[in-house]
Amino acid sequence: MNDASLTFVCPECGAVNRAPAARLAAGEKPACGKCGGKPFSGVAIEVENEADFDRHVSRSQIPVVVDFWAEWCGPCRAMAPQFAVAARAGEPRARFLKVDTEALPNLAARYGIRSIPTLIVFRDGREAERRSGVMDAAAIQRLAGV
Repeated sequence: MNDASLTFVCPECGAVNRAPAARLAAGEKPACGKCGGKPFSGVAIEVENEADFDRHVSRSQIPVVVDFWAEWCGPCRAMAPQFAVAARAGEPRARFLKVDTEALPNLAARYGIRSIPTLIVFRDGREAERRSGVMDAAAIQRLAGV
């Protein structure tokens, strides 16, 4: 990669940060410039509201991989450990979010989620890829491009 920088959102304070693309690609995990927190903990972020979701998707220049799931869904529970492995291995080259479709039904409706689990990869604020069904960690990482 060149000297270009990429933006990403701190899940702790919501600040938009910028880091050299080459350093993110190399796996370096920078601190947040505002709160000093660790924006990349290797754990998927549980989205609490639509505003947080929109901020991550629209302000991040790294791929954002979203798992639309529900607690009652057996396949979702089966895939959760694989998604966690993908998040650990894929950050900071991608951001991993989890959206509970029961808690955020309007968000699920906005993206036309008809079956779960469904993974959507956003690039530069736009939906780039979509897959439904259980996937292993390696397939999730390939989908994210990491």
